[in-house]
Amino acid sequence: MNLPVVGAVLVTLTVGGGLVLARQRYVVVTVAGVSMLPTLAAGDRVLVRRSALARVRAGDLVVSRPPAGGRWDAMTLPTWLIKRAVAVPGDPVPGHVVLDVPEEPGAPVPPGRVVLLGDNPDESLDSRFCGYFRENQIVGVVVRRLAHGDPARSQNTTRRKDTSSCRT
Repeated sequence: MNLPVVGAVLVTLTVGGGLVLARQRYVVVTVAGVSMLPTLAAGDRVLVRRSALARVRAGDLVVSRPPAGGRWDAMTLPTWLIKRAVAVPGDPVPGHVVLDVPEEPGAPVPPGRVVLLGDNPDESLDSRFCGYFRENQIVGVVVRRLAHGDPARSQNTTRRKDTSSCRT
C-alpha cells in the first residue's frame, strides 16, 4: 500500500467533504435594490449562515423568502429578501411599527413568526406591508459583508445592537 497516495486521498476527501458541508451551511448573497441602505447597497455581497428562526436575534440581518399567495402572487418579487429582525417570538412588536395584521401595538410576536424591516423604510417591502414573516420563510442570518468594489463599504456593519433606531 502506498502511504503517500492514501494520505493524499484522505486529505482530498476531507477538504472536499468540508467544502460540501460549508456550501450546505453558508450561502453568498448579492444585494439588489435599496431597501437596506445605508447598511447594505446594491452590489454588496454578504455571507449568510443558513439557520432556523430560533437562532435569529433582534438586530440581526436576515435573509428570507418573500411573501406568497394572494396579492403577492401578482407581483414580481426577488427570490430572497434581506431585512433586519426587529422582534422575534415573544418580543413585543415595537410601538413605532404598524404591521399589516390585526394586532395591537406592543403585542408579543407569536411563536414561529418574526418582524422584519428594511433600514430604508421608504423603499422596503417588509412586515409593515406583509405582516409577520413565518419560520419557513427564513433562509438564514447575515454573518459578514464580503469585499465590495468600494473598500469603505467592506467593513462589517451587519448587526445593530439598538433596534429602536429603525425607522418606519
